Amino acid sequence: MNPALSEKSTTRFRPDATWHTLIHAAAHEVFQMMVGTEVQAGDFPPEPQLGEVSAMVGMAGALCAVFRIRCPQDVAANIATKMLGGQGDASQVCDAMGEICNMVAGNFKGKISGLSDQCMLSVPTVVVGADFNVYSSSQERVEVTLRYDGKPVWLTLEISS
Repeated sequence: MNPALSEKSTTRFRPDATWHTLIHAAAHEVFQMMVGTEVQAGDFPPEPQLGEVSAMVGMAGALCAVFRIRCPQDVAANIATKMLGGQGDASQVCDAMGEICNMVAGNFKGKISGLSDQCMLSVPTVVVGADFNVYSSSQERVEVTLRYDGKPVWLTLEISS
């Protein structure tokens, strides 16, 4: 077992005013590198939290959270196609969105001093469809809305105690 994640670790990271900016910066870097597209701050309303594709990565250790990226199906398909150099098809959308979510979550945790070695990421889970709800026992939430090619992408970090 990783000593940094043992039961002896008592330091819990709590969000502060910089986390919104750090999530945005992490997403900007990953989308630029992996998709070749810049994302900007979006002005789309956070509610209702619609999104036909939702990729989630669990975070455990000094930060217990779920990091989620949601977007419309056509945005997810566009991301997959760009990631794969124009060779993507619908069957690869889930893999691409899971990888983007995993990379943004990892990039984000790497931006917080001391967190990277004390927090592990789960394997990504991707849900596709318009008729679902995600319930979390989170106590705190950090939300970032981005504009990708004129369409919304929502990033949410739901933090548990």
